[in-house]
Amino acid sequence: ALNWAVQLAFDGAMVAAFGPKCLLYFLLSTFFAGSIHPTAGHFLAEHYVVDGIAETYSYYGPLNMLTYNVGYHNEHHDFPNIAWSNLPRLREIAPEFYNDLPQCASWPGLIFRYIFDDQMSPYSRV
Repeated sequence: ALNWAVQLAFDGAMVAAFGPKCLLYFLLSTFFAGSIHPTAGHFLAEHYVVDGIAETYSYYGPLNMLTYNVGYHNEHHDFPNIAWSNLPRLREIAPEFYNDLPQCASWPGLIFRYIFDDQMSPYSRV
């Protein structure tokens, strides 16, 4: 109950400060992060076992430009204090640690695989 009260109070404060369009921003952010939108594939790449080898995969494709390099997931976990803008540089200077790890080639492709591949399910997690 406390969580609901805090969330509603926060939403009310945001609407009072910035107007009702900020709620649209919150809803769209949820859509982009957790739906079948192409950028939502990052959740599957980061938290699902796809090929039985690793439990997390980095993605180095162009959608990183729209998501603050969230695809550099292994790099982020190795060095969580490095700014998102420097994660590509980290991979550049330490390729021996990242180039041979399993990678996600396509977030949208991974979403389709999750939907249509019977081997993947909500239980495909470590």
